[in-house]
Amino acid sequence: MVNQPFNKFIPQHELLKMNKKPIIVVDDDKDDLEFLQQAFSELNVENEIIVFNDGLKFLEYIKATKNKIFFILCDINIPKINGLELKKIIFADERLRIKCIPFIFLSSSGASSSIMKAYSYGVQGYFIKPNTLEKLKSILDVMITYWSESQHPNS
Repeated sequence: MVNQPFNKFIPQHELLKMNKKPIIVVDDDKDDLEFLQQAFSELNVENEIIVFNDGLKFLEYIKATKNKIFFILCDINIPKINGLELKKIIFADERLRIKCIPFIFLSSSGASSSIMKAYSYGVQGYFIKPNTLEKLKSILDVMITYWSESQHPNS
């Protein structure tokens, strides 16, 4: 048998049909948001992409929503409440924590102190923003495949 990545066995569009929950992006950088939108588009992601450009607006939404969320993709450096503080608030709030929404950082900051803090607050992944569209698509493809297949209380 030829070694192939898992996501080559199940076409991406089939994985996404399994999960139509929205993906939340928390980022204020317009260029990064356009880059993400292009990557999602080229991966044929049909999930609704909900964008928040500051942590406070996102926090208000996540506290109020009854909708299930596929996963949250958050930058560290965002206005009003930075990504680390945001994750700390979610981690400390049992009502939010038990929603079990996968929370993943996608940030230009690779500082080891940020990575340690992120994982101490229960983040499910930490990725450095890539410089190429192909690398971003690869990262997103892995996230989508993993969280489509993973069993967790939010699935």
